[in-house]
Amino acid sequence: MSLRIAFDLDGVLADMETALVRHAESIFGEEIARRRQPDAAAPQPDGSQETASPDDPSDAQDPQAASPGVAVEGTQAVARLRLSPRQERRLWRHIASVENFWETLEETESGIVARLAQTTADRRWEIVFLTKRPKTMGATAQVQSQRWLVSKGFPLPSVYVVQGSRGRIAAALDLDVVFDDRPENCLDVSIESKARAILIWREDEKALPAAARRIGIGVVRSVGDGLDVLTTLDKHDAQQDPGLLARVRKMLGLKEQTGV
Repeated sequence: MSLRIAFDLDGVLADMETALVRHAESIFGEEIARRRQPDAAAPQPDGSQETASPDDPSDAQDPQAASPGVAVEGTQAVARLRLSPRQERRLWRHIASVENFWETLEETESGIVARLAQTTADRRWEIVFLTKRPKTMGATAQVQSQRWLVSKGFPLPSVYVVQGSRGRIAAALDLDVVFDDRPENCLDVSIESKARAILIWREDEKALPAAARRIGIGVVRSVGDGLDVLTTLDKHDAQQDPGLLARVRKMLGLKEQTGV
């Protein structure tokens, strides 16, 4: 039976952070990059982020600025820029005005989308892409995301622009594995579905939430490492290779007693 796998886009396959920095510099100046903090605190487990009340009356009337979905995909990246609440709103309004913004992003790992496409074809996996990208000028976020994936080497991608719990989505789609770069999304997947959550964590391991390993979320440093894990699992029968599970646990950073 083919594995059914979901991949988040921003922070996993698409490098939104570099694009946000570039646009922030164009608005606020190059000093923004110098203020950037690679170890900025992650957002709260519920996906919220502490911000001051709107200090510009126009912001309260702007549905794009007020929408909680606007900053969902880029919360961690924006936090590292150390912007004020007003600056964050201004940045997101600017992003919303950019024609087909989501098609301008680079990959987080060079060639990773093409590698995923080739591995998917070789292993006969079923892949879906999940994202909470807000709308921008131009095509819909879904169409932009599909075009981007095709341009990077993944033909005929299935993209879902979603809201709500990733766990319920994983359960509804009967997924086996979900790749995400947000611990809270992985937590949802682990609690509310039977899918294995794999967290892409490129930050300092000391900043990794303790709950991630405690509840058995797999942790890898890159999508490439994650594909290595899945390929290993898919190629071998664990019952015929007693050492396989131990090797996979080590690859995922899981404790010995945690199942895979």
